[in-house]
Amino acid sequence: MCLSIPSKVVKIDKQTNEATVDTFGIMRKASLDLMEQDDVKVGDFVLLHIGFVMNKIDEKDALLSLETYKEIIQIMDEDEKKAAILKDDNCQDRTAL
Repeated sequence: MCLSIPSKVVKIDKQTNEATVDTFGIMRKASLDLMEQDDVKVGDFVLLHIGFVMNKIDEKDALLSLETYKEIIQIMDEDEKKAAILKDDNCQDRTAL
């Protein structure tokens, strides 16, 4: 199962219609093709799925969600973390850097 973790937009390339987003320090490119033109701006929090920005998320909600993910990660042992990464590798993300 793929979970959409809030990611912060750090750059927008209007020529390719892609955003560069930061998810826990990991930078990825994501297509903006499914969003209204100029709807997403640098500094916005967004949710991604298979390499596309699906929608924006309120900053307060995004930060709360990120804190919850951090708490979950902290209580996971190393085997659980590795298993989660392997499952994540099976989620298609055609634009990962």
